[in-house]
Amino acid sequence: MSAFFLSLVVIFVAELGDKSQLMAMTFATRFRAWSVLIGITVATAIVHLASVVLGAVLGAAMPTGPISILAGLAFFGFAAWTLHGDELTEGERSKAARATGSAILAVGVAFFLAELGDKTMLATVTLAADHSGLIGLTGVWAGSTVGMVLADALAIVVGRVLGKRLPERVIRIGAAVSFAVFGLLLVAEGIRTVWG
Repeated sequence: MSAFFLSLVVIFVAELGDKSQLMAMTFATRFRAWSVLIGITVATAIVHLASVVLGAVLGAAMPTGPISILAGLAFFGFAAWTLHGDELTEGERSKAARATGSAILAVGVAFFLAELGDKTMLATVTLAADHSGLIGLTGVWAGSTVGMVLADALAIVVGRVLGKRLPERVIRIGAAVSFAVFGLLLVAEGIRTVWG
């Protein structure tokens, strides 16, 4: 359960202010919210399953201490990435506006492609590398998927209620600080393991 909750919180925070949230809001103006959430859930589950498998392979190949230190350093990178911010490109915005046919398929494909190489995918790889065993890896997969879906659901609800009045800067700073704190904790744990 600890892997589940840690992954849920980390990915939820990583998703705040991410371009995926902007995509979710854009799709929600065109399709029913449930269709958008189903598409997001399916795409996220597939991408994060691949991320967990990759993280498990890396975790099995390296000792725990160095993995924690590398994971902590990666989280500092995620903090900087979050502070920089994410925006939809004009092409991504127009694809979301032009999407036709099955809403679930359109949203699922768009989210699948957007998440490849995104910070939430990389954070999931990092979390999986730090956990072992079927239960731990399943917890990372389930937690990261639920965290992302919850963050995007929040974006849809808030986007519909508040429109453009979101305090994006405050959200970005809060998410970046959270990443930095997780990074410090992981580095400290790694140092304690290596030089304990």
